[in-house]
Formats: sequence, structure tokens, C-alpha cells
Amino acid sequence: MRYIAAYLLLQIGGNSSPSAADISKLLGTVGVEVDDSRVESLISELSGKDINELIAEGTSKLGSVPSGGAAAAPSGGAGGAAPAAAAEEKKEEKEEEKEESDDDMGFGLFD
Repeated sequence: MRYIAAYLLLQIGGNSSPSAADISKLLGTVGVEVDDSRVESLISELSGKDINELIAEGTSKLGSVPSGGAAAAPSGGAGGAAPAAAAEEKKEEKEEEKEESDDDMGFGLFD
């Protein structure tokens, strides 16, 4: 991910075709060790491709990926959402009560 981020940062900065040396130099400025084979692989995969088209294509593919919370929902139809919301509210209330009980310890963070 760091190599892709560096590639995109270089493109945003005006370098329309960043090289492996450019990516290595950028990551080196923040103390990241660079795996040259991974950088070369990234450069070879992205050469000749428009990054904006790749991002648009990836975004459309993400729409078909199921998100984390869908599996926990009951299969009772439209009425199943209300109990889940109520359970979520109770959980939040318990968390708030727990946070409030920390104030009763007799001292504060900035005392």
C-alpha cells in the first residue's frame, strides 16, 4: 500500500510517470525501507495505464463487495432492522455509563 500511495503522491505532485527511483527516494525521505522488487512490480503493472481509470474501475468493483455489518442482520425482513438498532443504542448507553463512571475516581486528567 505504501508503494501505491507514494506513486499517487508523486502523480499528484506533477510527475505523470513516476519511476522506481522516484518512489524509493520519496519513501526514503520518511525512513521507509523499500523492497525494490515490489516497486519494480508496481511500476510494470501501472506502466501505460491511466491511474484515474484504474481508480474508477476499482471503485466500481468495491460496490459488489459485501460490507461487514450485513451478515449480522436478522433475516426477518424489514422489521429486523429495528431490534438491531435498539441493541446498538443499548450498547452505546452502556459505553456512556462506563465512561461517566470513570469521572467518579476522584481525580481528573488535568488536576
